[in-house]
Amino acid sequence: MTTYGGQENAPQFLEAGGNPPVPVVRRSWRPQPRVNWIEKGVFLLLLLGLSILFVYPFEWLFAAAFKPRGATFDNSFLPHQWVWNFTGPNLAEPAPQKLFNVAPVGHWLWNSIWISTLGAAAVTFSSAMIAFAFAYFRFPLRNLLFGILLGTMMLPGEVTMIPVYLLWNNIGKFTTAHAWLPHIGTGTQYPLWVPNLFGSAFYIFLQRQFFLGIPRDYFEAARIDGDGYWSMFRRIALPLAKPALIVTFIFEVQAKWFDLITPLIYLRDQAAFTVPLGLKLLVDRFNAAGGGQGDYQVIMAGTLLLVVPMILLFALFQKYFIRGISTQGRKG
Repeated sequence: MTTYGGQENAPQFLEAGGNPPVPVVRRSWRPQPRVNWIEKGVFLLLLLGLSILFVYPFEWLFAAAFKPRGATFDNSFLPHQWVWNFTGPNLAEPAPQKLFNVAPVGHWLWNSIWISTLGAAAVTFSSAMIAFAFAYFRFPLRNLLFGILLGTMMLPGEVTMIPVYLLWNNIGKFTTAHAWLPHIGTGTQYPLWVPNLFGSAFYIFLQRQFFLGIPRDYFEAARIDGDGYWSMFRRIALPLAKPALIVTFIFEVQAKWFDLITPLIYLRDQAAFTVPLGLKLLVDRFNAAGGGQGDYQVIMAGTLLLVVPMILLFALFQKYFIRGISTQGRKG
């Protein structure tokens, strides 16, 4: 070994045209866990069974929506005779009916779309502002007020249903008595989305936990640069909280889309119905117990139209949805 000044650890001199020495990389040996194929097989079978249980109701609904009248509940995996139950000739009963011929389903779908979207956007933005205030600002009784807010989550919706209805009824009487005001109250679609402008306790809690995870140094640096509170909320808090905002939006769209009780209480005109309330009308009209001809294929076709948009919505935003849920889970 070449020495330098009597030191054996000195770097080696390279001769002209020589190649540099190749360092020896030593890899530490780590024991690999044994793969128990029996446990792995049992786990895969369990996952397969749970997947079938989860997917089967959707497959049954899809098949039932394309079966003829009288074969809706035969439980066959696929229809023996495929029938398009959505549109077709408008024949009088007792002939089999088509979905879009017996009800203004297009209006119902549009009502559900804009009410769900507007309500979800309103509650997402309003809850984000309140959550940011609880997360960033330090003010007296902050924890007490936040505890009271969380306490409202313990109240079932049925507890406030009658007081809220009376409130909207009085608002409707007031707007009716003053012709220069738009009619806002029972019998209109305003009660379905206007309350979302005031936030939701669950969404405020969810988004506050996310805002608390944002380093406070970001906001302090923005304050030094001259940003106001609104600018910090818009330019820093909202972009960093994008997964939580998307989770809130998806949750509320789903809640509004499948909501039956609120439209049932406030809506009177069939043209203003949402899809769940319209399906209830179809069930009451076409089921055999209610005096109908048993056109359950119409009900199944409407139910399929109700479910498919939510499946597509989750598929489009699945990445953000899982990221937001996992982030909240890690924060506890």
